[in-house]
Amino acid sequence: MVWAPTWIGTGSPACWPYDACAAILANAGHEPSMDRLDIARPGWAGRIQLRYGADMGRTRLESARHEGPLRIQKALYPEGPEVCQHILLHPPGGLVAGDSLDIDVELGTHARVQLTTPGAGKWYRGDGRMARQSLRCRVHAGAVLEWLPQESILFEGTSAELEVRVELDDDAIFFGWDMLCLGRRGSGEAFRHGVVRISTEIERGGRCLWWERGHIEGGGSQLDAPAVLAGQPVSASFLCAADAVDRLDNAWLADCRRLRPAVGEGAMTRLPGLIVARYLGTDARAAHAYFVSLWQRLRPAVAGREALPPRIWAT
Repeated sequence: MVWAPTWIGTGSPACWPYDACAAILANAGHEPSMDRLDIARPGWAGRIQLRYGADMGRTRLESARHEGPLRIQKALYPEGPEVCQHILLHPPGGLVAGDSLDIDVELGTHARVQLTTPGAGKWYRGDGRMARQSLRCRVHAGAVLEWLPQESILFEGTSAELEVRVELDDDAIFFGWDMLCLGRRGSGEAFRHGVVRISTEIERGGRCLWWERGHIEGGGSQLDAPAVLAGQPVSASFLCAADAVDRLDNAWLADCRRLRPAVGEGAMTRLPGLIVARYLGTDARAAHAYFVSLWQRLRPAVAGREALPPRIWAT
């Protein structure tokens, strides 16, 4: 979910550093050579499957299965029993070539779940193989899912693939954002090499509500094109899918559109059943603050609850 007007829309973190293994020559009499580093490190796969249900006004984690370096912390209820908050942990802190993270989330009827992360995800320089992260969500009737991760930092030379797919029942609600930082600008690093592929799909009742594809080439012309990234290293998208979006009045929408990020540019629009906001600039913190301000206005209007920022964001 990244701003690139040339992308297609609908209608409308690295495993720890590793040492490459030397190739062991099979022929007798040959000594192993450290020049032979042609055996690729196998990717590290992390998978987690979370199932939530609601009973007597309380949302509970009904089942959790995980494999590899993905975990959740103990459930938190800062808003009371109706909303279950989980912090998704990836202990290595990022991904390198060949790594993959698969996150599968299902919310039963009337469950309310908020998922966030403890810090920025990092995508390290690789050897050309893709590192990938996939989020797949199924949100049943009357349920509300909030996917609110912190930013992803893509080092120069990374090859990254990010996929989000959300299936909503007719009156389910989804809030989600992604913030991408191309290169470590604080270290003077630009995104001159590498590739980033983005895919975002939202369906409601089997009907496509939002479909977007992005492809960013390190050093490519779209990085500086005025109609695409305009030389800005941080691009971000915020989506809110809810039937109530169609009932928001124009005065409320105008108030939201007056919001501006402290640094960079932001904009918001309404489509049938969907709010889309974009950020383009130099500061992930400014993008985050801008999206939080929109979320704090949207959540009461479409989900009937005040928006309380998770405490982890302040640490």
